[in-house]
Amino acid sequence: MAAQLKGARVALEVDNVTKRFGGLTALDHVSFKVYEGEILGLIGPNGAGKTTMFNVITGVYKPEEGRVIYYGEDITGLKPHVIARKGIARTHQVVKPFNELTVLENAMIGALFGTRHGQITEEEARSIAMEILEFVGLAEKAEEPAKVLNIQEKKRLELARALAEEPRLLLLDEVLAGLNPTEVAHMLDLLRKIRREKGVTMIMIEHVMHAVMNLADRIVVLHFGRKLAEGTPEEVARNPEVIAAYLGDPELALKFVRRLGGV
Repeated sequence: MAAQLKGARVALEVDNVTKRFGGLTALDHVSFKVYEGEILGLIGPNGAGKTTMFNVITGVYKPEEGRVIYYGEDITGLKPHVIARKGIARTHQVVKPFNELTVLENAMIGALFGTRHGQITEEEARSIAMEILEFVGLAEKAEEPAKVLNIQEKKRLELARALAEEPRLLLLDEVLAGLNPTEVAHMLDLLRKIRREKGVTMIMIEHVMHAVMNLADRIVVLHFGRKLAEGTPEEVARNPEVIAAYLGDPELALKFVRRLGGV
């Protein structure tokens, strides 16, 4: 994929972003770029600032310093609904569908309030949502209430809602959390399909290391709010600072590197 990204446009640039909460600096002058068509992994120990970064990108938080630039436009501090309509969609670490609505109605919300907000009818939104449910493998559940779905299906519904927004950039916050190994493999296949067939650029926060190392083109590592490392999965997996941040114990670090050697 690296060869395909050569010369690609910059979809998103995070430029020197700092975010504080009182005396706590959650993000400390973080910078990185995401290229069109890329899957970028955003990893780091708990509390590293990963979800805070997503919240800054999507307008939930305004940074004290720095800028977020999306396809050349400074979107720093814009309201979340404005950013969503520009083509940035996200999933959430804790999935919270509208339980009393049907699966189809949940997906329709994405279509109605996404990039074509105010430009499509309810019937058009229904058609978009149904197509996306077919794409993610939930079409047979379309008329069932969202509350009956299991965790894997709710994760897919969260993806469907985001994809129904018709985004150019998709932010995935621990989309693999809570899934068993078979479900993880199926979700990775779906994410590859999203890039292949929808052409969507993705940033994924993930703790399932073998999965993100297999899927991502590049990895950015955050640690205590700072960017610790950036590079290919292979480069990051062998970075001593990254290993120390995750494991500390040299023996565990060695096992970690050996495990990643097969990716």
